Amino acid sequence: MTDAGEPKSNNALMRYLPLAAVVAVVAVVVAVLALTGGGDDDDGGDVAADDDGVGTTAATGDSTSASTGDDSGGSAGTAGGTDDPVVDAIENPPVPDEVISFTRARDEGLDIDFGERCDPETGRVKIPTFFAPECFAPFDGDNGGATAPGVTADSVKIVYYLAQEADPVLAYLTGAIANDDTNADQADTMTKLLSLYETYYETYGRSVDLQVFEASGTALDAVSARADAVQIAEEFDPFMVWGGPILTNAFAEELHARQIPCFGCGPAQQYEYYEQNAPYALEIGKLPDQQTRLVAEYIGKQLVGKPAVHAGDEAFQSQERVFGRLWINAGQASIDSNANFEDEFAALGGDIVESVDYELDPATIAEQANTAIGRLKAAGVTSIILAGDPVGPGDFTREATSQDYFPEWILTGTALVDTNVFARSYDQEQWQHAFGVSNLAARTAPGIDGADFKYEWFFGEPAAAVDTIGVMDPLPSTFYAILQGTGTDLTAQNFQDALFAGDPTARAFTAPSLSWGADGRWPEVPDYGGVDDVTEIWWDPELVGFDELNREEPGMYRFVDGGQRYLPGEWPERDTKAFDPEGAVAVYDERPAEESSPGYTPLS
Repeated sequence: MTDAGEPKSNNALMRYLPLAAVVAVVAVVVAVLALTGGGDDDDGGDVAADDDGVGTTAATGDSTSASTGDDSGGSAGTAGGTDDPVVDAIENPPVPDEVISFTRARDEGLDIDFGERCDPETGRVKIPTFFAPECFAPFDGDNGGATAPGVTADSVKIVYYLAQEADPVLAYLTGAIANDDTNADQADTMTKLLSLYETYYETYGRSVDLQVFEASGTALDAVSARADAVQIAEEFDPFMVWGGPILTNAFAEELHARQIPCFGCGPAQQYEYYEQNAPYALEIGKLPDQQTRLVAEYIGKQLVGKPAVHAGDEAFQSQERVFGRLWINAGQASIDSNANFEDEFAALGGDIVESVDYELDPATIAEQANTAIGRLKAAGVTSIILAGDPVGPGDFTREATSQDYFPEWILTGTALVDTNVFARSYDQEQWQHAFGVSNLAARTAPGIDGADFKYEWFFGEPAAAVDTIGVMDPLPSTFYAILQGTGTDLTAQNFQDALFAGDPTARAFTAPSLSWGADGRWPEVPDYGGVDDVTEIWWDPELVGFDELNREEPGMYRFVDGGQRYLPGEWPERDTKAFDPEGAVAVYDERPAEESSPGYTPLS
C-alpha cells in the first residue's frame, strides 16, 4: 500500500476523482444528514488570519495539509501491486481502452486532442476551481448500447427523489433557516446542472435522462418510502437513484434489494450493510463507524482527563471533564453507531456517565429536552457529546439555560449542527461553549467558489434553488466524475470498480479529501464511504460574517489552524485549540494559494 497522503503510481485512472462540488461547504452532509493534522506536524499548516477571524493570507500547506495540486501521479497500465490479492483487485481493475485520462495520454505518448473543454497546461477541465477533475479524451464510436437497466446508447436514466413539498418533518428542519426553495426550483436547478457537467465531462455518448419523483410520505415514513422505491423500480427501471428520505433506511434497502444503485438515499449504515449490498450501496460521506473513530480519537487525545475549561459554569472549569452523550435515535443504525462510539471511547480511556437519546418529533421535542437536560445535569456532566439533528439543539440549549446548566457542548460532525445558519438559531449563551469536530471544510467568501458560484459562472444567473444547491450538487458531480472513469460498459459493477480505482482527492483546507476502495486510510477494505478527514471548529457568537445562505449576521464558526484536516490516527495529542484565535479562520477572503485555479470563460 502507498501512503495515504501520496499519489499512487500504478493507477491508470489516477486523479479522475477530484470532485469539485462534493466538498463545497455544506454539500458533504448529504450522506451524513440522517446521523448516523497532518502527519507529525501537530500545528498543521501555517495559516494567517485577521483579528476578526477572516482569513486573508494564503495557507502554506504541504503533503499532509493542503495539496499542491500536482498532476504528475500515476502512469497508465497496471504495474505494481501489493501482497493482498483483494487489495490488488480493487486498486488495479482492468482499464477500458477508451478511458484515456490526460495523465495516461501523457505517459503513453498518445497524441490526443482533448478539445476546448480541457486546459492543456493543467490537464484539467476548464471549470474555475482547484478541484476540477482531470480531462478525459473525447469518445467517438460504439458505446455498447444497453449495457445495464436504464442505459441505452444515448441515455442513462436516473430518478431524482424529492421530499414532499409539505413534509412537516422537513418543514421543522428547514423552518429554522428560512429555506424557501420549492421542489420545482430544485428540479429546475438539477436539470440545468446536468448540462453544465455534460459540457465538460466525458460521458461516452450518453446523456442523463432525469426523472423527478416526489415522495408519497414524510421523511420518517418507512412504509411509504418502501412503496416509493418499488414504484420507482417498476415504473422507471432506472440505472440509479439520487436522493431519498433522510430518516428511514427502507427506501435504500428496497432499491438495493432490486439491484439499483443510489446516492444519498437514506441514513448511512454500518459497514456490513455495504458489503452485503455491493456494488449498489455507496456513500459520499463517511460511514458511521468511521466518524465514530475520528470523534473518539479527538476527544480521547485532547479532552479526556483534563478540566472542562470551556464550560460556562465556573465550577466545571476547574473540574476534570465528566462526559455525557446526547444523541438522536433514528433507528437501529443510530443505536448501533452510539454503541460503537461508547466502545471506541472506552478503549481510549473515556467514560460516558449518562447517555440520553431522543427522537426527532416536533410535537414532543420540548418535553424530551426537559427530561434529557435534567438527566445530564443530575449526573454532573460537564461536557455533552452531541450527535443530533440540526434543529434539536435549539430546544436543548434553551432548556439548559432554563435549568441554569452551562456545560461544554462537544460537536461530532453530524447533521448541519456545524453550519452557521443553524447554529445562529441556538441559545447563544449556551452555544458560546460549543466546539469539536466537523466534516465541513473552511469556507470561502461568497462568490469565490462553491456550487452556487459554479452555477452562476456557467449560466450567468443564480440557481432557482439557491438555498439548496450546495446539498444537491454532490449528486451529479460525483456521478459524472465516476462515469468518466467507467467508460462505455456502464454497469453497476463497473461503476463501483471505477470509483474504487481512483486515488484519494487532494488534501486541502477548503475541502475534505475523498476516497473509496483500498485507500489505506481505514482498516476495512474496501472503503464504501467517501469523505475521510475532519477538522476542529469553535463557535464565536460575536463575529459578524456571511452564513451558508449568504446572510450577514453575528455568529460564526472558526476553524482551528485555518481548517487543518485530520485523517484517522493524525489527531495530535495536545489540549484542544478551540477558542484560540491565533491561526483560526472563519472565512477565507481569498483561496489559499495552493488551492487557487485559473479563471475561464464558460463554454456555451
